[in-house]
Amino acid sequence: MDTIRPPIVVILGHVDHGKTTLLDFVRKSRVAAKEAGGITQHIGAYVATINDKRITFLDTPGHEAFSAIRSRGAKVADIAILVIAAEEGLKPQTKEAIKIIKESETPFIVAINKIDKDGANPQRVRQELAEAEVMVEDYGGQVPVVEISGQTGQGVDHLLETILLVAELEELSGHATGPAHGYVLESHMDSKRGTVATLLVQSGTLNIGDTLVAGTAIAKVKSLEDFLGKVTKSVGPSQPCVVLGWESVPPLGATFQVASRDEGLRQAQVNTALAPVALFAHENMPDKRTANLIIKADVQSSLEAIDQVLRTIKSEEVDYKVVGFGVGKINDNDIKSASATHAAVIGFHVDTESSAKRAAEREQVRVETFDIIYKLVELVRDIMSDLLDPEIKRNDLGKLKILALFGTQGKTQIVGGKVTSGKAVRGALVTVMRGTKLFATGKIVQLQQKKADVSEVAEGLECGLRIDVNPSELGIPLLIKEGDVLEIYEEQKIKRSVA
Repeated sequence: MDTIRPPIVVILGHVDHGKTTLLDFVRKSRVAAKEAGGITQHIGAYVATINDKRITFLDTPGHEAFSAIRSRGAKVADIAILVIAAEEGLKPQTKEAIKIIKESETPFIVAINKIDKDGANPQRVRQELAEAEVMVEDYGGQVPVVEISGQTGQGVDHLLETILLVAELEELSGHATGPAHGYVLESHMDSKRGTVATLLVQSGTLNIGDTLVAGTAIAKVKSLEDFLGKVTKSVGPSQPCVVLGWESVPPLGATFQVASRDEGLRQAQVNTALAPVALFAHENMPDKRTANLIIKADVQSSLEAIDQVLRTIKSEEVDYKVVGFGVGKINDNDIKSASATHAAVIGFHVDTESSAKRAAEREQVRVETFDIIYKLVELVRDIMSDLLDPEIKRNDLGKLKILALFGTQGKTQIVGGKVTSGKAVRGALVTVMRGTKLFATGKIVQLQQKKADVSEVAEGLECGLRIDVNPSELGIPLLIKEGDVLEIYEEQKIKRSVA
């Protein structure tokens, strides 16, 4: 018989818009932790209570991890919360999160956060959402919107009540009895406890002693803990739990189900035969500049998650290529490979051996390690961004009229002139205008006033200049003449980013 189950909620949004702050506030204020100190472990999910009703929150590191799970066909969350900072509005990751929510057809609520900050403009956020084809309720649409402060807690109870209202409309249900099935949220190897996996039960009841199959991994449940770390005998629908007893590491995002030992072995063999293509089999375009990467992680499932998340990075101009990957600490061999391939070494939940650190300094190899997947992705975006040609912005400084010619030394001309507007600056670039036409280009390499070297000369003053004139198409510098006008400017290089 079906029973109403608690909603499973994921929080998405742009980095630094307050997802973690909101989760932390809900955890501290709405989680009934009986022992001193509250929750003692992080398992990727927890259950909050409001008005005697429960809500399960997926404590994911942003939308990338959610995408990695969803890409396997798993619709883990019942409801999504789209967090948007009131003073910043929609950002690239906000728009990406909207796309993910729409593609997965997940009901969602907009939480306009940081309404207590200077510059907060909730109405502008509503307008930007409308422009992104998200119509909130007070703009005549169907999407609920709540104004909150994750820092002070203002509006958070209203948000939780709205979640329960949306859940009621969705009529969420699940079998409380029968064999359990659900999803793998996290998995890793613990040096003391062996393979540990966090599961989310979607339907049925999971009991100690059950045999599970998840992807190619099998477990006989030896120990079952709830999200507070308390040992329990069984776990029901919409409940997260930690399971020990795995023979191998189950993949992130895999579905699990209870089966007999023989059925589990058969299913694991079938899943092995249907295993996806090789990790990091990312097709590269030969005409793109490419950032080489070596990736090390704690377990195979982490590598799988990183592979899925990196696939979300798109650029028309640059690319990435994983030239090596593996499980375990970053070692000397990783540094040697990185040096040979001009690659950056990226670790996830792993340390770097001391000898490898010394080798990296000696070989000038970039090594970065992370515990949060979205920060790893941001680094890869940044490394790829370094390959983009910068945007060149011209800042005009002034104009100077040539009054006298003093000589030529190769490509260098020595001239005298008067600053007619702005200023002349040593090291600045110039375009030489003859009448209305661009005649030549060059650079001011020396600037003198009253025979003394100066860094700049102000408007209305005369000065002497040494100018390096760029060669013409014939390979010889074009000579500046009296009456020519120098337009003096500097170029600002602005780093571009991979969106």
